[in-house]
Amino acid sequence: MAEQSQKLVTLGRISGLFGVQGWVKLFSHTEPRENIIAYRAWYVRQGDDWRPMQVAEGQRHGKGVIARLDGIDNRDAANALVGADIAVPRERLPALQDDEFYWSDLEGLRVVTVDAIELGTVDHLIETGANDVLVVKGERERLIPYVRGDVVVEVDLDAGVLRVNWDPEF
Repeated sequence: MAEQSQKLVTLGRISGLFGVQGWVKLFSHTEPRENIIAYRAWYVRQGDDWRPMQVAEGQRHGKGVIARLDGIDNRDAANALVGADIAVPRERLPALQDDEFYWSDLEGLRVVTVDAIELGTVDHLIETGANDVLVVKGERERLIPYVRGDVVVEVDLDAGVLRVNWDPEF
């Protein structure tokens, strides 16, 4: 397990197998996709446990990314990792500008309209191509576009609140 004091940020997950020599396919949240392999020391979650693993090699492959991890040298060992999340300690990520946020910063924030109506909590985000979408879970699930200024009017990490200009009926 990573030290409890370290905040891990999920960068992707192991989504499948590639070949017979222990290579795995990756689903990456990084931009561009292959940036996930630039972080050579990963924490991989299997069940509730995070396990440190090293990337031996990796590359972009077609529209996806593949990697081989140290100690994983056959298809059976790689298969045990399919579905596992990949994370790195927060302090290893590049610094952001004051008005930028990692998705993990937004997850768990309370979502409140500009009229002070509680909509729920940010569960996760979805990348759609046009813009990212907040998945807000409350008395029901809402999909709210993450459009700064027009829809998302304030992100207050200290208060744990994301304020939106959004009709609660949607």
